[in-house]
Amino acid sequence: MYLSRTPVLPTPEQALKGRSEPEFPVPERHTVLGNPLLGPYPEGLEVADFGLGCFWGAERKFWQTDGVWTTLVGYQGGYTENPAYEEVCSGLTGHTEVVRVVFDPAKVSYEQLLKVFWESHNPTQGFRQGNDVGTQYRSAIYTHSPNQATAAEASRDAYQQVLTRSGYDRITTTLAPAADRPFYPAEPYHQQYLDKNPAGYCGIGGTGVSCPIGVAKTED
Repeated sequence: MYLSRTPVLPTPEQALKGRSEPEFPVPERHTVLGNPLLGPYPEGLEVADFGLGCFWGAERKFWQTDGVWTTLVGYQGGYTENPAYEEVCSGLTGHTEVVRVVFDPAKVSYEQLLKVFWESHNPTQGFRQGNDVGTQYRSAIYTHSPNQATAAEASRDAYQQVLTRSGYDRITTTLAPAADRPFYPAEPYHQQYLDKNPAGYCGIGGTGVSCPIGVAKTED
């Protein structure tokens, strides 16, 4: 009989060293939205970072959201500088797969993006999402301002209440300042993957429990 091992985050000393410069270029423009992937972004736009499992499906959730200007996927929350996908998948970088969302707050609020985040995955599963198992699939929010941090904490607490009433365990989502967790863009083939490969794998799936925040449209 074989026993599966529970994924464990490495310590800074155990993590792979990485490299001072990225080994690949980032595509210039979003294949769906047409806007640049990298900043500096136009004045008035804001940035949000979310980890909710495999970033292929997660990115599509956000580029389909009205008011989002661009999205790109990458690695965040770990120790290895400029990691490669294979290194992240080894569990030895400490990173999780994330989506960077650049949005117009005049068209979509951060609270509405939080609603998309919570309802698009199961935030109670620890180092996994569905059949995807590994530290790189953990749930995370990396905030870019005190206001984002306050909103993220309030949404987590509100969602925990309804999840608990629905029989779910405690939320395991990491909340941390983005300034302390550098974002490293993923390889070009990962960017807008499901636009390039419409029949590609998407492991994103929510709990079916509505998050009681924001004013995002819901199904009738």
